[in-house]
Amino acid sequence: MSPIWQAIRDLITRGDLKISNHGYDELAADGILAMDVVEGAQGAEVIEDYPNYPKGPCVLVLQRNASGQPVHVLWGIPRGHSSPAVLVTAYRPDTLRWEQDFKRRKP
Repeated sequence: MSPIWQAIRDLITRGDLKISNHGYDELAADGILAMDVVEGAQGAEVIEDYPNYPKGPCVLVLQRNASGQPVHVLWGIPRGHSSPAVLVTAYRPDTLRWEQDFKRRKP
């Protein structure tokens, strides 16, 4: 497991998390409930790892909402800090950009 994701999962488990303003906007735009994303984080699968992202290390994960639909979530930790876990953005993956399993980008 990605060390970044392990740290983020631990923060989420402790309730040490926040949702960015952009994250809230994207959740609302796609009709995704924040509670579904937070509760589904423990079962998420890392798709891409960004250890050197300028705003802080982050990971793109594939999660499922309460009805089983796929959701991509970008979770991060602010650069220079050890907390909180931040839900940066979340969206329903586009089948034109992602393979059928939503784990790989199409060429």
